[in-house]
Amino acid sequence: MAKRDYYEVLGVNKGASADQIKSAYRKLAVKYHPDKNKGDKGAEEKFKEASEAYHVLSNSERKQNYDNFGHAAFENGGGGRGGFGNFDFSNHFSDIFEDFFGEGFGGGRRSRRSNNRGSDLRYDLSISLEEAFSGKKQDIKFSTSEKCDTCNGSGSKPGHQAGACSMCGGHGQVRSSQGFFTVQQTCPQCAGAGEEITHPCSSCNGQGKKQASKRLSVTIPKGVDDGTRIRLSGKGEAGSRGGSSGDLYLFINVHSHDLFKRSDENLFFECPVSIADAALGTSIEIPTIDGGKAKIKIPAGTQSGKQFRLRGKGMPYMRGNDFGDLYVQVNTEVPISLNKEQKELLEKFREIENEKSNPSIKKFFQKAKSFWKN
Repeated sequence: MAKRDYYEVLGVNKGASADQIKSAYRKLAVKYHPDKNKGDKGAEEKFKEASEAYHVLSNSERKQNYDNFGHAAFENGGGGRGGFGNFDFSNHFSDIFEDFFGEGFGGGRRSRRSNNRGSDLRYDLSISLEEAFSGKKQDIKFSTSEKCDTCNGSGSKPGHQAGACSMCGGHGQVRSSQGFFTVQQTCPQCAGAGEEITHPCSSCNGQGKKQASKRLSVTIPKGVDDGTRIRLSGKGEAGSRGGSSGDLYLFINVHSHDLFKRSDENLFFECPVSIADAALGTSIEIPTIDGGKAKIKIPAGTQSGKQFRLRGKGMPYMRGNDFGDLYVQVNTEVPISLNKEQKELLEKFREIENEKSNPSIKKFFQKAKSFWKN
């Protein structure tokens, strides 16, 4: 069967740019890729046809030969240096897909050391609300792995070097053919390092790292909240055979406070006042999170549950110099265990009370009477 025109295969015009040709091929390659159409011979043929067309049209010299001579330019090895001839797609497909999709389609030019990276570590640190307000420095101690000082992390005995992996030849990747398609995978023998330790270090058995107890001074910034995660780059476990170290993550737990409750950068607390102070008015001193005091005025007739806002007396923002607010809620406390004189005074007060003094009570009973009436 005669071959279709390469431009027709990719669905582009003859004057299409290199980016348009590449974009058209990408769509077809994803659509007809064998991994997505297992057992579908038709999709496999379309995938191969599109890849052949892209191989030709993506190269300026091959494209010019094709534009001048059509398919004849590549028959019987023709076409000079840009000739197509009996091109072996099985060796070329993985390179095409590596350019397009990375490792996911059989490619992947990962660093040989990427598989040797050390593990990340977690450390849970508990602090008080006052420490969260002001920030602090603290020494922490934890068990981890550190670079072997005998071999300087290489894993090889001093005076020796690692050799190329015998399975992958030092590439860190091995290829296996599946029909016309070639799959590239991480070498199972060297785990992608591309190297083999022929003379392992006696101190670390060729790992390049050893277990150790580590002490570290960490800074907790002011304003941290419960659940804050702090990343310390490179402070985790050492990598093996020269690989990079992992990271250390501090998870902050802020203890609950006896007085203050926190919501983001704002603080709240409840302050009890007597009936007399709420009715007649007064001034009170209240504590602040920085250890100081603030004075607030309670106006006469203040109702229970009333909130007073003190600007800038809350927690600091982690980024910036601003502070949240402190909200003080006044709760009126009803006295208990009254003595005789207190009872007599309250009885007298009740006798001379009028509805004007208690507007909320008056309004409630008016609604209740209307409800009973209806």
